[in-house]
Amino acid sequence: MSAVPTPITPEAANAFNTANTAFREGRFAAAREAATQAVKLAPELAIAHVLKARILRRLGDATAARDAYDAALIADPTSFDAFLERGNVLRALGQTVLAAASYASAMEVRPLDARPAFALARLWEEQPGRDAEEKAAIAFQRALDRAGAGEDPATAMAGLCRDLARLRMERADLPKALDALRQARRLAAASDLTPLIDLDLAEVYLRLGMTAEAQALMEPLSGSDDPALLRALAQLAYRFNFWAEAVQILERWTALRPDEAQAHLDLADMQVKSWLLEDALASLDRAEASGKVPPASSAALRASIANRVGDADTALALYENLVAEGQDSFAPNAAMSLLYADSVTPNDVAHRHRALFANWGEGARSRESFGADPSVNRPLRVGMVSGDLHHQHPVNIFLQPLLARWDHANLPLTIYATGQTVDDQTRLARSRAGNWHDITTAQLPAQVQADGIDILIDLAGHTAGGTMRAFAQRMAPVQASFLGYPGSTGVPNIDWLIGDHVVTPPEADHLCSEQVMRLPNTVFCFAPEVDYPLPDFEAVSDKRPLTFGSFNNIPKLTPRTIRLWAKVLKAAPHARLLLRAPSFKDASAVARFRRLFAEQGIEAERLIFKGPVGLDVMMQTYSEIDIALDTFPYCGGTTSLQALWMGVPVLTMQGGQFVSRMGASFMTAAGLTEWIAKDDAAYVAQAVALGQDRTALLDLKRSLRARLKARPGWDPDRYATDFGAALRAIWRKTMEHPAASG
Repeated sequence: MSAVPTPITPEAANAFNTANTAFREGRFAAAREAATQAVKLAPELAIAHVLKARILRRLGDATAARDAYDAALIADPTSFDAFLERGNVLRALGQTVLAAASYASAMEVRPLDARPAFALARLWEEQPGRDAEEKAAIAFQRALDRAGAGEDPATAMAGLCRDLARLRMERADLPKALDALRQARRLAAASDLTPLIDLDLAEVYLRLGMTAEAQALMEPLSGSDDPALLRALAQLAYRFNFWAEAVQILERWTALRPDEAQAHLDLADMQVKSWLLEDALASLDRAEASGKVPPASSAALRASIANRVGDADTALALYENLVAEGQDSFAPNAAMSLLYADSVTPNDVAHRHRALFANWGEGARSRESFGADPSVNRPLRVGMVSGDLHHQHPVNIFLQPLLARWDHANLPLTIYATGQTVDDQTRLARSRAGNWHDITTAQLPAQVQADGIDILIDLAGHTAGGTMRAFAQRMAPVQASFLGYPGSTGVPNIDWLIGDHVVTPPEADHLCSEQVMRLPNTVFCFAPEVDYPLPDFEAVSDKRPLTFGSFNNIPKLTPRTIRLWAKVLKAAPHARLLLRAPSFKDASAVARFRRLFAEQGIEAERLIFKGPVGLDVMMQTYSEIDIALDTFPYCGGTTSLQALWMGVPVLTMQGGQFVSRMGASFMTAAGLTEWIAKDDAAYVAQAVALGQDRTALLDLKRSLRARLKARPGWDPDRYATDFGAALRAIWRKTMEHPAASG
């Protein structure tokens, strides 16, 4: 006879409730502490062990989560939740046989529940080989049988088929996803599930490049009266660059529900993303008029609009206020705004980055907990995390040539793709990676651990994707930041920042929360894989006035930059300035910048504003400018390198931090140090001097691409070798001096 359980003490109940509340609110470190206390006070309480395991999973410690589920099963050998969720953890750890056994035990506890059978099907679907395929089919049929025993069997089975399809979509197994969705469509008939299935079908078609088929499904869905469906459809349209259609879909929602604040709020957000800033402000005003918009949502949108019209200081103040009020999900936005703001020094930027993320590392895993082999000369398993491997994104542009030359034998590579946009460039990157996981942020820690990654590289920083919390909790023995964020992240447990001797000189090490690994030539190697023909420089420039220009996005056009460019135009009275940016398709943005330049004494007729175009067209439009003017404090990155490639020299200024030194890095690597100004006065003087000799300027433009291709900073083969050597040096230095990079 089993012993009678000891009654739960009030202290144990209080600890459990505290942990549960903290877990629901996303305060995972506090939740773990309270859950640990609860299981200590009441070790026989199985649900407390399960809660602790769930918390540990969210913190990325799959091994400890597995042990907590084991403890739950000791307390209650019939715990369905423990068996099912333990199976999920074992699956993530790559322990397939044990995971299958755990799912089977869950099936025994609840024979009519479809979930463990479905989980078992998912497990076997992920394994290679015909045997696994057969096991997956059997397990899925068992899940269907259980779903078919309910009150609405057809809908339940259709839902399971849709769930299977979505799992296959996560793995980018699109043909099989299509099969499952077609089966779901047949089972669903004309049920409420049909539109959701059609939405998933449209996504699969888009990802397969079957645009016409996708549009045939999306068009009738856009006539739905279901706000949730319209919202999801708009997000899908936006992800695949149908911006105008996304806005129209949400406009329908506001027409259907004119008094619904969320409809206007979502529309405002989409209009911001689509650079329709004047419309966005009007939509936000309508949402706020209802009195039902959370202040944080309103402030965040106003900050985003301020950022996109070039008012970085206002955006920074709004984001930092949100963080101060406990909304720390906006800390990455505040960090990004710091890079654009004129009002802060490099020391301020560094200090405030560290302050924003100081508590994100609380309760993080130690490097030692991974038990990694410290050997220096063995193959090192490298992981890269990015949601940006798609057409036109700068990360993709720079990474593809590196992936094409990757040394998979010595540095076996796994890419963790967290983005939802998939196109031909995504598929190209996938073909070049050794291993590839389409993955969510929540799944990331366990998968990285299962893959045994030695060096995990973040390619986004605070720009997008939301993976910085997972990095702060440490997912691999060594973690590094590269390419996606132009400076120190300030995030705990990012051990290394990859830079070069100009963007990250040794005397600026104090600005970095990471150790710095310097590449020998330049941090970014621009080696486009598309042929962009050079223009006929004489034909396009002989009859026009000297034309300065910038293709940088509006957030970089800070008040200091405007003042600086106005001084250039005053010193070169016959010159003009061409600005191209997504914001300039919005009349309010153009009007604002005409006013800003007018306040500096620059006539409207000397300014040319142009909106966005596709990448191929944009590259050719560099022929419209003679000298590219760099921005400050946030220098151009991709745009500067594109300008140089198309024969347009870039006048830049060397500042005090990574983001303000990128132009200097590029021009140093190009051997054009006379194009680097030391201060504002020198910037203006050099702009005038370099633009006066049009013959010398034309000669430079003709020869510039050949000049670049002859230099090591533009040699992708050398760059790939240097990058591989840098990763091995990072591993060696970390293993030799672990405390210094811990």
